[in-house]
Amino acid sequence: MQLSVKGKQIDVGDALRNHVEAQLKEITSKYFSETLDAQVTFSREAHLFRADITVHAGRGILLQANANADEPYPAFDQAASRIAQRLRRYKNKIKHHNHESVRQEEALMANAFVLHGEDHDREEKANDNPVVVAEMTTPIETLTVSEAVMRLDLGDLPALMFRNRANNGMNMIYRRADGHIGWVDPIHGLILTPPQQAKA
Repeated sequence: MQLSVKGKQIDVGDALRNHVEAQLKEITSKYFSETLDAQVTFSREAHLFRADITVHAGRGILLQANANADEPYPAFDQAASRIAQRLRRYKNKIKHHNHESVRQEEALMANAFVLHGEDHDREEKANDNPVVVAEMTTPIETLTVSEAVMRLDLGDLPALMFRNRANNGMNMIYRRADGHIGWVDPIHGLILTPPQQAKA
């Protein structure tokens, strides 16, 4: 596993790095034969320490979680525990995903943009053009709605666009304010809630 452990305004020592590596290996090895890479970033917010975990495990599986605590170790342990809970929730689907023999469809690549969230510049406001602060390519994979919900939950994502395996159309799922998952299917004009809910 390629592991990167970084600290923002705090020093990350060997003991903490070893703890992170041991915990992530223990969590992911139960479900994935190979973990591609993992990034853990520790930062400080006022009197609290924050741990952000991102793990790429298996084909197309992204795991993300974060937590705050009075010390770096419990912050990491809480974030890692959230990842472990989500993996347990989807244990059977992940095992099926890893062992399925059907041909995997090639993912469609799309441009993704991150826009500046606040308008600090008067000229920008006058032009009504938000500033693009990041531009990248992201895969839009062919999934069932259930698989998409699983990926949204494992990655702790606000929204996910995918090609629906049932009708080959572009669909989107998103996390609603009430904690449920919304599903948009433009082909059929549907905006509904999938039967399987992902809880934060």
